[in-house]
Amino acid sequence: MASTPPTASAAPAVKRDRTHYLYIAVIVAVTLGIAVGLIWPDAAVELKPLGTGFVNLIKMMISPIIFCTIVLGIGSVRKAAKVGAVGGFALGYFLVMSLVALAIGLVVGNILHPGEGLHLTNAIKDAGHAQVSADALPPVDFALSIIPVTFVSAFTEGQVLQTLLIALLTGFALQAMGRAGVPVLRGIEHIQRLVFRILAMVMWAAPIGAFGAIAAVVGSAGLDALKSLAVLMLGFYITCVLFVFVVLGALLRVVAGLNVFTLLKYLGREFLLILSTSSSESALPRLIAKMEHLGVSKPVVGITVPTGYSFNLDGTMIYMTMASLYIADALGTPLSVGEQIPLLLFLLLASKGAAGVSGAGLATLAGGLQSHKPALVDGVGLVVGIDRFMSEARALTNFAGNAVATVLIGTWTKEIDKERVQEVLAGRLPFDERTLLDENESATPAEPSGDGGERELAKA
Repeated sequence: MASTPPTASAAPAVKRDRTHYLYIAVIVAVTLGIAVGLIWPDAAVELKPLGTGFVNLIKMMISPIIFCTIVLGIGSVRKAAKVGAVGGFALGYFLVMSLVALAIGLVVGNILHPGEGLHLTNAIKDAGHAQVSADALPPVDFALSIIPVTFVSAFTEGQVLQTLLIALLTGFALQAMGRAGVPVLRGIEHIQRLVFRILAMVMWAAPIGAFGAIAAVVGSAGLDALKSLAVLMLGFYITCVLFVFVVLGALLRVVAGLNVFTLLKYLGREFLLILSTSSSESALPRLIAKMEHLGVSKPVVGITVPTGYSFNLDGTMIYMTMASLYIADALGTPLSVGEQIPLLLFLLLASKGAAGVSGAGLATLAGGLQSHKPALVDGVGLVVGIDRFMSEARALTNFAGNAVATVLIGTWTKEIDKERVQEVLAGRLPFDERTLLDENESATPAEPSGDGGERELAKA
């Protein structure tokens, strides 16, 4: 007499995803923010704390998410050499792509010459010198700064690279413990689920943050300040688009056989979040979750994404190249190719020392010019007015670069489930926006010492 209860009971298990309303609200909030910034600029500037507060809420989640992701990934890998291989591939790729981004910016900057004919005022000179940040560290001090004062301070100070170091050490220690480390891994997995659930709750504040951030930017800059710099902005935006869709798109097609448009469509909500907050950090936790859901293994995601946020700054490289040439032209002292290359290589190194500095693009540019070409610091004030608008393109390009890098490194190290990638990008395995995790994933971490436990993919 068995009827159809199983079918009927299975249907309610699929809960309707209401998070799309959240991102519609973000779009509305951005539109309202632009309107308020244009109509009531003075009042709009006072709304900046709304955007700052939301970004800070996201930032407070970054360290625990990175820690849990890396520890779970490394702890379930049998051979530590695999983790080293992933790190080696990542750093080598980041260096090459940074040089490619610098070269592209160099070519476009020399073609456009957007700074010709401008004149500096004393106010602009002062604004440029004000951007020289004392927080940018020389290479040796930067390397030492990766070591936290205490085990816990890596979390309390919000330093991504410090958290990465602690997580790597913890993961390797649990890996060496074998079966004895499994209960700890199980506990960390539960903590990860809690942290992602908190992040999903925080995301509902995104419309408020987007409204405040956009209103403040438009209110402080206005339209007049943007007209004289339109050529630089337009050239920078076009260069970023070409880099993402031509350079990264070709790499993704050749190496992984994927369409860059399909991958970026999968990350559409993250791009909207970055666009509304001008911060790529606001999407870092979601990138980790989505790359694991896509089918890239936990170790690759855990190492590539956090490291890429400090070392794979393609948009920042393009920005510093074009801004340096723009400033030199505006000062009437255009740089020869022989002067450009050493300056840009120096900025490449300087950008790593300022990886954790807030607003690192402008601070790194000013600090690098101060150290290598002091006469050009006067002109940094020329780009202060539009830096926030350019920071959106920087952040979007950096984010796209790290997403593509994760897929490429997963492919090179054979740590990616290609069948799952196709299913996810085709929309047949949707991402769970309510938990940011795959709830049907095994609740028990793989034992590090089991045969055939060479790697564990983030399975659905």
